[in-house]
Amino acid sequence: MAFSSNSDGGAMSDMNIIPLADVMLVLLVIFMMTAPIPSYPIDIDLPQRSLTPPVNPLDPPEPIRLRIDQSGTIFWNDSPTPMSALRNMMEAEVERDVNNQPTLEIDVNDQAEYGTLAKVLAIARNAQMQKIGFVKK
Repeated sequence: MAFSSNSDGGAMSDMNIIPLADVMLVLLVIFMMTAPIPSYPIDIDLPQRSLTPPVNPLDPPEPIRLRIDQSGTIFWNDSPTPMSALRNMMEAEVERDVNNQPTLEIDVNDQAEYGTLAKVLAIARNAQMQKIGFVKK
């Protein structure tokens, strides 16, 4: 309680709640720290220990170098190839070994049209080529 006087000369009868608020905040923090945190189970598929060592993959096949020059001509391993023959050639490479495909390394001239590259990428996707990379000069 405060003992200041008000205008009529009597003692101030209002309760000081600051210490009460401090005690309440301390109790709130204590209860928050000691309350159990609810836990929810999460299913995780972890790798299991195997007694047999993994089989080493086969040596990767030689990559396919596909070059597009500024005139839009496509070169398959340095030999000119028409756009219509690309899908058959890519499908033949995929069918040799589906799990061990060669990497398709695409080298595009800076002056080449984007439409030619987009067509080549669409053909590669439709032929199920999985490893496609770009050669940086």
